[in-house]
Amino acid sequence: MSATDRREHAEGPETTVNVRCTGHVRTALGTPRFEFTFEGTTLRAFLTALFDEHGDDLRELLIAETEAESTARGWARPPAELPGTWRKNPEGEQTRAYARILVNGRFNEHLGGFDAELEDGDRVALVYPFMFCC
Repeated sequence: MSATDRREHAEGPETTVNVRCTGHVRTALGTPRFEFTFEGTTLRAFLTALFDEHGDDLRELLIAETEAESTARGWARPPAELPGTWRKNPEGEQTRAYARILVNGRFNEHLGGFDAELEDGDRVALVYPFMFCC
């Protein structure tokens, strides 16, 4: 076993992803894109490492702690039965009402949530658009 293999076995594999940021996330991080290397292969490991490096302010910007923080109040009453397939991460693993985390252009909820597998070169988008009212 080589030194690299031993290190990966002891610490776990490293993954490097291309991160794209928009809106409030771009402002908070000061850049629209960067490469990020972290230990692990899941979106959860990526987010943990990213928040460890960039602080709790970024976590609070993206992650909802309660169901109320993850849901936007709409102006129309939703129907009792929603059409189609709806997926949602468990409470504490949801994004804030207007923030989204995408992997290769797909919402993380459709890829297994925070347990979605990441590979080298994947694109992770952290989206929280600016919104202005009249």
